[in-house]
Amino acid sequence: MRLRALLGGAAILGGIVLWHHPTLDHGAAGSAPLGCTPTNDGSVCDAVAGLSKVIRSPLIPKNRAALLPPPETPGAVDPAITQANIDGTICRPGYARSARPAYSITGPLKRRMMDAQHPGERMADYELDHLIPISIGGAPLDMHDLWLQPREGQANAGDKNVLAYVLWRLVCTHQVPLQTAQREISHDWTHAYQLYATPENIAKYHFQHPEQERE
Repeated sequence: MRLRALLGGAAILGGIVLWHHPTLDHGAAGSAPLGCTPTNDGSVCDAVAGLSKVIRSPLIPKNRAALLPPPETPGAVDPAITQANIDGTICRPGYARSARPAYSITGPLKRRMMDAQHPGERMADYELDHLIPISIGGAPLDMHDLWLQPREGQANAGDKNVLAYVLWRLVCTHQVPLQTAQREISHDWTHAYQLYATPENIAKYHFQHPEQERE
């Protein structure tokens, strides 16, 4: 029993060390933490590796609906973006930046939404988010695709931006169909995160948190 307790404590400690040193995971997908080689035999190394993956997923509470946009924001797509033309549109470097509305438009819009939905709160605490990101064909200025997402707390705007980047890479490498990515992130982005923003995919695409490109 004492040996089992010691092993459990070592696994937890190892997971905490990994959490505070995220750059250690930015090698090849599936690389072992701290130079430890998993053996799949219940060793401390296996426990640390498994715990590291769990810790890195967003903590989803039972009330998942609280993390999703309101019903009036089901998501909207740009009809000009199709699977057939992604290589010349969303997958072209700089597309999302060029398609994103200017701050002179989104700034006042965000202020009106803040006054209506979060009066008295700081604008900096929320991100004006495209539910379906522009980078995967979301409508740049459709109110059905815009919502205020918290920047702090569980499953926040930063986490969703990580998902958006991973999905963009998966779509543009033709591993996930465009419509599938759009449907998954608009239906329940927290579930999509668990499916697609795996530690392996984040490491593979060398995504650095905080988000590389905000939506």
